[in-house]
Amino acid sequence: MSLDTTTTPQEQDTPVTPAPVTDDSAAAPAPAAPSAESEEAKPKRGRPKASAAKKTRTVELTLTVTGTADGEWQAELKHGSKWVAQGLKIPASAVSRAAKELHEDLSTPIDEVINAAVEQQKAKVAALEAELEQARQALAELDA
Repeated sequence: MSLDTTTTPQEQDTPVTPAPVTDDSAAAPAPAAPSAESEEAKPKRGRPKASAAKKTRTVELTLTVTGTADGEWQAELKHGSKWVAQGLKIPASAVSRAAKELHEDLSTPIDEVINAAVEQQKAKVAALEAELEQARQALAELDA
């Protein structure tokens, strides 16, 4: 919307006619049309106009996935300040698949943690197998 400050809206719609001349010199001059500055200073009534940008409603959901070096993973979900789920045990493979679906920047460090846990568990299995073999040998010596 543009505003022409040189003429008032009444002057644009009606033809200009000269005012009659009177002897009353004490009469006050006709009030001028309000300027743009005084219009801005006055508070406007009614609801303010909505902005042109569409406002989107956001939902705050917080998903926290935690894992241990042993490869145990848990998930917790919070909606605003209300807990929806806490302490849900989830498999490492599900965490890895979900991270790959979300973004590569998420899946890379998560897969590194999972792979480290796998290697740690393999080492633990090897150590337990060696201990089991020693126990079998000791049992065989006692039986003989």
